[in-house]
Amino acid sequence: MGSIDRYIFRTTLASFVVVLVSLTGVIWITQALRDIDLMTSQGQTVLTFLGVTSLVIPALVLIISPIALMIAISHTLNKLATDSEIIVMNAAGFSPIRLFRPFLYATCVVALLVAFIASYLSPDGLRRLKQWGAEITADVLVNILQPGRFAQLDQNLTIRIRERQPGGLLAGIFIDDRRDPKERNSIVADHGTVVKTSEGSFLILEDGNMERFETGKRDPALVAFQRYAFDMSKFSNQGHDVSLGIRERYLWELLAPAEDDPVYKQNPGQFRAELHDRFMAPIYPFAFAALTFAFLGAPRTTRQSRNFSMGGSILAVFGLRMAGFACSVMAVKSPFAPAAQYLMLLTAVGAGIWIIVGGVVIEPPAALMEAIDKTNARLLRLFGRPATA
Repeated sequence: MGSIDRYIFRTTLASFVVVLVSLTGVIWITQALRDIDLMTSQGQTVLTFLGVTSLVIPALVLIISPIALMIAISHTLNKLATDSEIIVMNAAGFSPIRLFRPFLYATCVVALLVAFIASYLSPDGLRRLKQWGAEITADVLVNILQPGRFAQLDQNLTIRIRERQPGGLLAGIFIDDRRDPKERNSIVADHGTVVKTSEGSFLILEDGNMERFETGKRDPALVAFQRYAFDMSKFSNQGHDVSLGIRERYLWELLAPAEDDPVYKQNPGQFRAELHDRFMAPIYPFAFAALTFAFLGAPRTTRQSRNFSMGGSILAVFGLRMAGFACSVMAVKSPFAPAAQYLMLLTAVGAGIWIIVGGVVIEPPAALMEAIDKTNARLLRLFGRPATA
């Protein structure tokens, strides 16, 4: 690449990174706030909370990257136009397709990133998120017990906790155990914690007493304890296999699903739709880049013309993305919908390249601009300000 190409390439990628990080950060925060109960009600640490919620970031980047690229190209072209650099390069003999070359290089980088995320990183993150979430919520003490409520875990086993405290500490524990027909145990403890070992899950009770009623005996036996382990392994599904959804499958698993896969048997259409979405993900950056440059890449001297082109590029990209979502939904039931989506994307890329190579300048109709000018003049007169010539 020449110096001009490197300048445009660096500017575009730098803008892309800034926009991508900003948009992803905002959306990630909104998603993370939905899981804030991991710290408040389930006693997890801040690091666990950040680790779990950050696993969804690759899936967000997969959707946001083409949009961030479109914004980055628009920003770079607007910067070049504001500084009259596009006009200078055009006067120096730069053809539109020659000017498009560094943007194409940046698009290739984004497309490779999107392809890697779609095929491996995004499903891997979602898979880890599901498995980690299952481990966090595996124990019944986390999943069922609510402070202040009596929870019947078994036919003859009832547990109540007064409150949850930071660090997973359970305060004010009461257990009524009548599972053994020969005896009944009532346990009261000041506090306790859940401990998971290779032998099972245990509720470690501290500073309490146990009252045992045995059949045939008149008086109960009262035992005070400082530490007592109550076995909860029966009510823990920690070893339960996590069922992976379609979005948690790697690309090669979508290409060749197992014949005995129950998810594939129930939803073959969703497998097809997800597979084609993964294939088309790297094509969207090229379509967005071609359309954006087709609208904004030509040299212009009027601000209104550039504003019109900016609005046109946004509408074109937005319409293409919405049509893609619609085709993805229809692909679940129709095998022809992916073909229509491929055709739509290739048409968008082809139309954009044709406009760029032909040097076509997309200008607003004169009648439309005249109507806009008249409307602006009326608004200025309405607010008592003289209209500028």
